[in-house]
Amino acid sequence: MILFQKFDVLLQAKYGTKMVIDLDELNLIILAVGTVAILAAFVVQVYYYLHYFSAIIAENRKRKRNNFSTHNSPTPPVSVIICARNEEDNLREFLPKVLEQDYPNFEVIVVNDASEDNTSQVLDDFAKLYPHLYVTNMPNDINIISRKKLAVTVGVKAAKNELLLMTDADCYPASKDWIRSMVSNVTDGIEFVVGYGDYITERSIVNRLITYDTLFIAMQYMGFALRGKPYMAVGRNFLYRKSTFYKYKGFAGHLHIVSGDDDLLINKAGNATNTAVATRAESKTMSVAEPTMSKWLLQKSRHLTSSSLYTKSSRRRIGGEVASRALFYLLVVCGLAYADLYVSAFVLSLFVLRYTMQAVVINKTAKRLQSRRYSISILIFDIVLPVISLWLMIKGCIRKK
Repeated sequence: MILFQKFDVLLQAKYGTKMVIDLDELNLIILAVGTVAILAAFVVQVYYYLHYFSAIIAENRKRKRNNFSTHNSPTPPVSVIICARNEEDNLREFLPKVLEQDYPNFEVIVVNDASEDNTSQVLDDFAKLYPHLYVTNMPNDINIISRKKLAVTVGVKAAKNELLLMTDADCYPASKDWIRSMVSNVTDGIEFVVGYGDYITERSIVNRLITYDTLFIAMQYMGFALRGKPYMAVGRNFLYRKSTFYKYKGFAGHLHIVSGDDDLLINKAGNATNTAVATRAESKTMSVAEPTMSKWLLQKSRHLTSSSLYTKSSRRRIGGEVASRALFYLLVVCGLAYADLYVSAFVLSLFVLRYTMQAVVINKTAKRLQSRRYSISILIFDIVLPVISLWLMIKGCIRKK
């Protein structure tokens, strides 16, 4: 009200006239617009959580109801492909967990990407113990932006089986039934199986932030895929057909960026009928999270470079959730600052309802995937992570220009 009075005085001093403003009427208009806007943002958030983000819960419930068992599924031959560059410690610790999977017919292909440590010796030692391990090497003097994409392509060409299961050297399967659980999703017409790549939990704020970000992104891309809108996968747990890789010319079209060896292939070729999702905890892989914030930000910025090449529908769908979330929080702050008891109570009720729904969906999903649970930190990460992503994207655009 004081603001309008000052504005009125300025107009009178400049034009010699007095501007008549019905503050009560203006107040009602602002209140009505704000109410409609916050309700719209709330409804959109409810839609995303109940339709997309809770899809993993619904899928696991359906499989349990149908008494689904991976041990009753066919076991076609599989080629597991791992790219490694200076990974001697990780290979020594994690590779046996891949090689000793409980699956009747599989090979493991490790592409040694010109490692300068003892990776070659470690792989030679394992090859003597495991006859189904095959090692192929890449030279160092290759002028290409993404060596990872070339390494994956080399692994695909070396694979003798139609089904290709991708993971990383710093990952290990969460169970001995990892291959079996991923392959159980392959039926007629399925070309892609999207899996979950979890992180080992540690007692640190950075680790908690990373594991939350990973879980929420998985709820997003796995939920969208379960609702017939696949747009990405993670290279540390991703299955597709060799014929599909060749049919879509592999990574042609995005060799000019470092990332995208996982998500851009499915973003281009995935659809409601050819993509399945592995939602069981046995089908996930585990990785060691980056130890520092700076290293994680560097990793995340690399991953974000591929998002600009997503289809327009994928970007709209992802952006719709982020925009409605930002609008909701903004209007909550404005509503609480309005200094009206009824308005504050209404806004606070919506805020509590959304947080309750959010906490239930996130923690039930985490339970199904046997991941870390969250409480109050949800509210902090829910605001901080989009800001971090926006900052990294702006920073990346500036650097690119």
